[in-house]
Amino acid sequence: MVKIEFDQSRNLFIIRYSDHVGPDETERALADVRLTLAKVDRSFRLLVDLLQLQSMDLLCAPHIENAMDLFDEKGVSQIIRIIPDPRRDIGLQIMSYFHYSGDVRIVTCESMDEAMNLLAK
Repeated sequence: MVKIEFDQSRNLFIIRYSDHVGPDETERALADVRLTLAKVDRSFRLLVDLLQLQSMDLLCAPHIENAMDLFDEKGVSQIIRIIPDPRRDIGLQIMSYFHYSGDVRIVTCESMDEAMNLLAK
């Protein structure tokens, strides 16, 4: 499952991946990303939560890359990823080099607490 949220008061875009994610889900999520991005202000932050992710199909990559491009175009300033196990990094780190400009700050955390501490700053 892919869940898209936006916390307007914090200008924080949130994507939560859980269970087993397939390309149909990431394609639908990409449509939700487009709609939700209309609400964000430039210099927004992005939280990517992989705490509950079990697996993701390789065919999801093009949709995730498209979303990354949209985030970059809209002016994302900081990306915080919650990846409890480095083996669960579904290629996000590598894709980031190609889809985000060099001034986007990207941080990977192991827990929600760690991410919340970063967001509090």
